[in-house]
Amino acid sequence: MLEDLVKQTLEELGEDPSREGLLKTPERVARSLRFLTRGYQQDIDAVIHDAIFTQDCDDMIIVKDIEFYSLCEHHLLPFFGKCHIGYIPRGKVFGVSKIARLVDVFARRLQIQERMTAQIAQQIFESISPEGVGVVVEAQHLCMLMRGVEKQNSKMITSSMLGSFRKAPATRAEFLSLIHSQRG
Repeated sequence: MLEDLVKQTLEELGEDPSREGLLKTPERVARSLRFLTRGYQQDIDAVIHDAIFTQDCDDMIIVKDIEFYSLCEHHLLPFFGKCHIGYIPRGKVFGVSKIARLVDVFARRLQIQERMTAQIAQQIFESISPEGVGVVVEAQHLCMLMRGVEKQNSKMITSSMLGSFRKAPATRAEFLSLIHSQRG
């Protein structure tokens, strides 16, 4: 049971799990970890299925500044930031809230940012077969901020470009320009 493992971890750290402030900590940590990794239990098709719509549109669609929180699989410390997604549809579009939900499905797992970025792009590509898709993720990693090199202002940026976003420099440039516009 996860609660027992948390209690054992507290003991290994030299703490007394029976002291007042820690009595309910194993339960709280177990609930928290289950919440933070709920993406494993989510069915991607169920998350997005009823929100793919037929639409005669071939202009770039962008949803930017989608906030996310994830856990680094190397240290189990949080990383968090914003995800920017663009795609050029070919007859099918997503309901806008489903794009944010898709980000959460992949973010709420033990992750590395590089894989999460690629998974989001690939899922969009497979779900609606767009002309192209681009995903850029900007995040701060507590494993860099709190431990190790302790670089407080570091930020990691990853991207995944598929279809026309990879093949056509002008499409990629338009996407990158639009996600960085009007930032303050």
